[in-house]
Amino acid sequence: MQFHATTILSVRHGNQVALGGDGQVTLDKTIIKSDACKVRVLAAGKVVVGFAGGAADAFALMERFEGKLKDYPANLPRAATELAREWRSDRALRRLEALLIAIDAKHSLLVSGTGDVIQPTDGIVGIGSGGNYAVAAARALVRHSPLPASEIVRQGLTIAAELDIYSGGNIIVEQLDCEA
Repeated sequence: MQFHATTILSVRHGNQVALGGDGQVTLDKTIIKSDACKVRVLAAGKVVVGFAGGAADAFALMERFEGKLKDYPANLPRAATELAREWRSDRALRRLEALLIAIDAKHSLLVSGTGDVIQPTDGIVGIGSGGNYAVAAARALVRHSPLPASEIVRQGLTIAAELDIYSGGNIIVEQLDCEA
């Protein structure tokens, strides 16, 4: 049996950036938890992180990422790059199966274990089993509605949950004000 878990979506729109997650954990074809919190506020409220993948793996990575944020305060790209470098080169970390999205007032980043640190051009990024559905919904809403970033994230995750059996409706959204 294999665990499937969650959808995470981040949207940078107007003067807000928001990140949300649905919190569903599925074992094979059964929902075993619907209220997992896979969105965390770090760095005294200046950084929000969401993760998809193995929960234990993601928590290990978030712990490391929090350390990198302390090493490089106010420099999210550098902290993310250092985490990706360590993740790719460390034998134990290389086996971890998870993806992270990290946001602050200036940056939205996707961090992977292959060493990728990607900043999306349009400020919209999604991961997890319903990530592509959530991104598609968010892009449409950004283009055709006056909704704020936090509501676009909520609606994108809701639409993903309607299409993806591994995404649920227990949505948690955190938001930050953007800097120019």
